[in-house]
Amino acid sequence: MQIKRDYSQPFFSNRRRRRTNFRFLLVYAALLGGFLLFVNAQFDRLQLMALDAVGMAPTPTPFASTWANQGYEQFMNGKLKEALAAFEQAVNQQPDNVNYLYEYGRLLLEINEEGYPQRVVELGDRAIRAAPNDPRGYALKAKGLVWSGDSAAAVPVALTGRELDPNFAPLHAVLSRAYTTIGRYQQGLDYGESAVALDPLDIDARRAYAYALIWVGRRDDAIIQLEDAVTINPNLTTPYFELAVQYVAKDEYELAVATYEKVLSLDAFNTKALLRLCETFSRIREDSQAQGYCEDAISIDPNYKEGHRQLGVVRYNRRNYEGAIESFNQCLSLGTATNPPEIQCYYLKGLAHYYIGQYDDAWSNLTQALTMTSDPGLISTITEGLRLVTVSSDTYRFQGIPTLEPTTIPPTPIGGVGG
Repeated sequence: MQIKRDYSQPFFSNRRRRRTNFRFLLVYAALLGGFLLFVNAQFDRLQLMALDAVGMAPTPTPFASTWANQGYEQFMNGKLKEALAAFEQAVNQQPDNVNYLYEYGRLLLEINEEGYPQRVVELGDRAIRAAPNDPRGYALKAKGLVWSGDSAAAVPVALTGRELDPNFAPLHAVLSRAYTTIGRYQQGLDYGESAVALDPLDIDARRAYAYALIWVGRRDDAIIQLEDAVTINPNLTTPYFELAVQYVAKDEYELAVATYEKVLSLDAFNTKALLRLCETFSRIREDSQAQGYCEDAISIDPNYKEGHRQLGVVRYNRRNYEGAIESFNQCLSLGTATNPPEIQCYYLKGLAHYYIGQYDDAWSNLTQALTMTSDPGLISTITEGLRLVTVSSDTYRFQGIPTLEPTTIPPTPIGGVGG
């Protein structure tokens, strides 16, 4: 039998082709569905990859540990505000992490702006609630209380922490500060010495021990401790101020000037260092240099009340009484309830008014100053100014001079203890 094939038709029937096309569509649909499911599940990641490819990807949020590491690096570089901001981020992410609470609180006290010590007390309470057996919470709260002016309340808090860990140096350091402040100097010395022995590289231990040494008249030993403190972290400016004050107290002005200039080498716009240089040069009656530093400080911060006060002092010493009055007026206008003007802005302004014959203003400012002090030396200076007004002015010739009995004030180390 002969089979006749029509070669104009395909070898495979239409039925087989239709089956093949249907299978292909099923496979394609399955692959497409799987791809769409993958894209939907990984959309955020794929979107970031696409944005990153064109340089538009958002910056990922760092972990708390990343913020803490950045904060520590900034602290070691002496950038306290930047360090504080980094640790604040870490605390916001992990509000009960004692590691971050402790370092954040320490930075608040190092910067020590208005309200910071009270915040540290709160952070200490939070740390104690989060970890009752961790001594750092007690050390933090005690330090906040000392810096808030309540050293008596700080002692039992620190002693409670010491029972948990008798070898934790920061507790010894804060006990040294607290006991010294309330006049128990031997205990302040003992705890300061033990704090340094427990951790010789703890800057706060050195500073606390120096604080106690100053109060018992061992200034040379205190200077050694503060010199060691600045060596531990040469980028931290606060110990330099404390050290320079002690140099001034010993009349070692060149060392004091060099120390403040070191601060300016770390922070050229440090108004506090410029002010201290102004005060130091004024102290040795290098008034021209002093005035330059004061003017530099005010040019950086026109609202720097202490800068205007000291510029007034320098102008007064140079017998520029009109200029002194102008500076003291600025000092008075910038005073607030929590940061009032210093007494010099009143009594030196009064004396400046006296020397240019403005007796009403002289009397007003001098009597105001008299109500602000219990220091016998200042009372004597102010009452002498009032007496001069009565001698020189017909209006006040028979005016009775206000009297104020001087009261005994607590002893203060020569040159002060702060920066």
